[in-house]
Amino acid sequence: MKRKEYPRPQFVRRDWLSLNGTWDFSFDDENRAASGHWEQDFWRPERTIEVPFCFESSLSGIGDTSIHDRVFYKRRFSLPEEWKGKRILLHFEAVDYQCRVFVNGMLCCEHTGGNVGFCVDITDYLTDKAEQSLAVAVYDPARDETIPRGKQFWEEKSASIWYTRTTGIWQSVWLEPVSPRHISHVKFTPDVDRDMVTLEAEFSAFTEDMYLEAEISFQGEPVCRDRYLVNNPNVFCRSIHLAGDHIFHSSVHDAKRLWSPENPALFDVTLRLIADGEITDTVESYFGMRKIHTKDGITYLNNRPYYFKLVLDQGYWPDGILTAPSDEAFVEDIRLMKEMGFNGCRKHQKVEDARFLYHADKMGFLVWGEMASACLFTEKGVAAYANEWFEVLRRDYSHPSIVAWVPFNESWAVPNIGLNPCQQNQSTGMYYLLKSLDATRLVIGNDGWEMTKSDICAIHNYAHGSMAEPEKQAFFKRTMTDKNILLSCTHAGRSVYAEGYSYGGEPILITECGGINYNLTETGNWGYTCAVSEEDFLKQYEHVIRTILESDLVYGFCYTQLSDVEQETNGLLTHDHAPKCDPAKIREINSRYRHNVIANSL
Repeated sequence: MKRKEYPRPQFVRRDWLSLNGTWDFSFDDENRAASGHWEQDFWRPERTIEVPFCFESSLSGIGDTSIHDRVFYKRRFSLPEEWKGKRILLHFEAVDYQCRVFVNGMLCCEHTGGNVGFCVDITDYLTDKAEQSLAVAVYDPARDETIPRGKQFWEEKSASIWYTRTTGIWQSVWLEPVSPRHISHVKFTPDVDRDMVTLEAEFSAFTEDMYLEAEISFQGEPVCRDRYLVNNPNVFCRSIHLAGDHIFHSSVHDAKRLWSPENPALFDVTLRLIADGEITDTVESYFGMRKIHTKDGITYLNNRPYYFKLVLDQGYWPDGILTAPSDEAFVEDIRLMKEMGFNGCRKHQKVEDARFLYHADKMGFLVWGEMASACLFTEKGVAAYANEWFEVLRRDYSHPSIVAWVPFNESWAVPNIGLNPCQQNQSTGMYYLLKSLDATRLVIGNDGWEMTKSDICAIHNYAHGSMAEPEKQAFFKRTMTDKNILLSCTHAGRSVYAEGYSYGGEPILITECGGINYNLTETGNWGYTCAVSEEDFLKQYEHVIRTILESDLVYGFCYTQLSDVEQETNGLLTHDHAPKCDPAKIREINSRYRHNVIANSL
């Protein structure tokens, strides 16, 4: 069974059961599941599928890339004997796009949104029988351009920058037993300036005699431990001084205790819920003390100037599509990105698996979190998009690696934002909505061009030209040294700011650049320029990066892209995620030229 690792690494309980593996499966092109009550026993499956891989992927055991908007899953499971008397939670980490979940033939929940998962208490749907049945009906309309689909193409064959779709279950499915009184959610907000972390928690039930015990340690040494009375039935919130009355060791202002790519320091947390004198729940978690902000056109990490060296990471694999073939694949990707001299990535048009964020936290790697966009602007789409962002922030808020949110990219879902006040208000509204829910991170309103409100002036520019185009290269260099040109238009000919908005002194970053097609395979040849050899590629790469790094105007970059994706062959890695050239050569270029304001410590 693949993908057997614990799916929720920042909120860990001891007991759990993976439901990944072989499920019964059928296409439901004629929508017969509902009328035929397939959730009961009136169904004969066409085949099996390996969950959590979508049917379009080879790892699913099916590998059918034709369009099937409706699919149906079913399997049986048994609960461990020692779980008797517990509440049973069923978790789906991600199902694209709409789904209905049935336990023993009864509808227990419905969910819309393909980017983040959901949980349902199925205890009251279980029977006394040894085996229980679980069925999932999915609807994912491939040609609906109003739903958040990211790079999933709405046509049958992928082309250009659009890739194979992902339909149905594409992340882990699992069960866990809990007490009727348990911790249902937790979030950590670091305050570096005051040596504090704010702990917020929610609970499944409330009693007058209920306490939350928090035990915090750093590198195995105790930091603080205290027990707090839970006196609000809706939410618990407490700011904990890491250098206060209960401190055992020195202040968090010790640089060794601040999280960064160069020093991924994490505090371990054990939370215990105590009700009526008994421990009813124990959860293991962690947080990092990390601060990101901007001032006077400079980005700061932990109050020190910091230069972003990012790579665009679309999170596609040839055998799993949007689903990584293994947990080790995440680790290897981050290792390679760091080895090439990048300090972070922009996760492009995809909400990544929580396991990737966990490894970024542990290994020290910055992440710009981005939602998959729709293509069109509709009233229904606006509501659906906001709802998915609520789920993203609820799941990922406490990851120290995430330093920015990107609600829009290149005016996708707001195609007329340059002039349309409604679409401008959508971008501005999402900026303030994310800020209202998370004041600890930067928000990039519309990455690329036609920005409204944004913490970063995020410009896309692929106009560097090849080594055979000296005029384009000369203009690219001039662009990076002339603010009037830099802020006037982008490679796509779009205005950097939407009508009525203008540059306000934010840090300027080139958040997409490069895209050099260096193709080591017989298929695929899409890129912005073409390199015919490793030497040619490295010369072009050096031109792009050196020009940006030596600019006094630009405070970071994001190179396109980490790996080839299907026909798009402009990656630093192949589609199989193997380096196209020695990573040390990329790192040497990334480190050779120093930004004129500060030098990154990488």
